[in-house]
Order: sequence, then C-alpha cells, then structure tokens
Amino acid sequence: MSRALTLAIGTAVIAAACTPTVKIEAPDKPIEINLNVTITQEVRVRLDQDVEDLISENPDLF
Repeated sequence: MSRALTLAIGTAVIAAACTPTVKIEAPDKPIEINLNVTITQEVRVRLDQDVEDLISENPDLF
C-alpha cells in the first residue's frame, strides 16, 4: 500500500512540475496609440413650405 501511495505522490509531483507558467512583463517601449480621427458632421434642416413662407414673410423673426 505504501508503494502505491509513493508512486501516486511521485506522479503528482512530476505532473505539477510540468504545468506551464505565464510571465507578465512590462514592454521596453511605451505603447503608442494613434488617434488621427476625422469627424465630419452635417446637419440638414428641411422646412415645410408653410414654414418657409412664414420666414420669407417675416425676415426679422430670426
């Protein structure tokens, strides 16, 4: 029984020794993020004919 226990413990130790390790290291150079973004905004206003007529009749409203 002790031989089986020794064999099981030895197998567990060998299996634990083979587990992969992950190392996290900081990079040598700083991380560069390029944010050359062009934002174009277009606003379209469509007026009904009645509103256009009202504005043309009363140019001092705005």
